[in-house]
Amino acid sequence: MTNRLQELLDEARKNAPTSQEKEEQRRSFAYGNTKIENSRITRETVDQEAESLRKKGTDSPLRSE
Repeated sequence: MTNRLQELLDEARKNAPTSQEKEEQRRSFAYGNTKIENSRITRETVDQEAESLRKKGTDSPLRSE
């Protein structure tokens, strides 16, 4: 590994992802995993369901907060 790459990795570790970045990652993960099982799933359907859950106050069914 080059010194520059190590520096970039070290810097990245210091920066925690924002709430928006976490949400984008969560939606991307949901899309990628559901698309495998159901070819009718689109990013739009994942976004719609995520917004629906957010409005209901259950932004993530897996969270126990």
